Amino acid sequence: MLRRRTQERPRAYPLCPLLLAIAVWAACAGCATPSRITGWPPKTPGRVYVLEVTGYCACRSCCGWERNWRGQPVFASGPSKGKPKPVGLTASGTLARPGTIAADTRLFPFGTFIYIPGYGYGRVEDRGQKIQGYKIDLFFRSHAKALQWGRKQRAVKVWLPEKTIGKHRTTNIERRTSK
Repeated sequence: MLRRRTQERPRAYPLCPLLLAIAVWAACAGCATPSRITGWPPKTPGRVYVLEVTGYCACRSCCGWERNWRGQPVFASGPSKGKPKPVGLTASGTLARPGTIAADTRLFPFGTFIYIPGYGYGRVEDRGQKIQGYKIDLFFRSHAKALQWGRKQRAVKVWLPEKTIGKHRTTNIERRTSK
């Protein structure tokens, strides 16, 4: 009678799943920091401005895009009308997410931190076609939440990026707010 050789399977170590879970947790521990924004906290003192604050999302009615005959999102108006539009990307090239603010970058350049009561902290990473002067747009994940926010006048605290402190942009803002 022939005897079959049985191959022994290597034993799975019972601690492997636990060690894997600990490694994943340790790798992601840095992701759960309270501030996802680089450059926080700012080293300069903030200034208070009264701004008109509205909400927006990545939908076609908020961001001015439509679909072409192939179903691709394209710009609906302006000099880029009909050209492909990357939906969800800001003017600075980052992905729009809660905390993204659209502003007039002549007054509040990219990287400006703003605290808005009732919304929280955000950073200017986008600009809008209708966002001129002392108006900002706050990003929301859904159109319903953007509509719920509405249009408000808010006293907000603004921290300009350090590289613009002392330049013409900052002095122009200071002149307009000191009146």
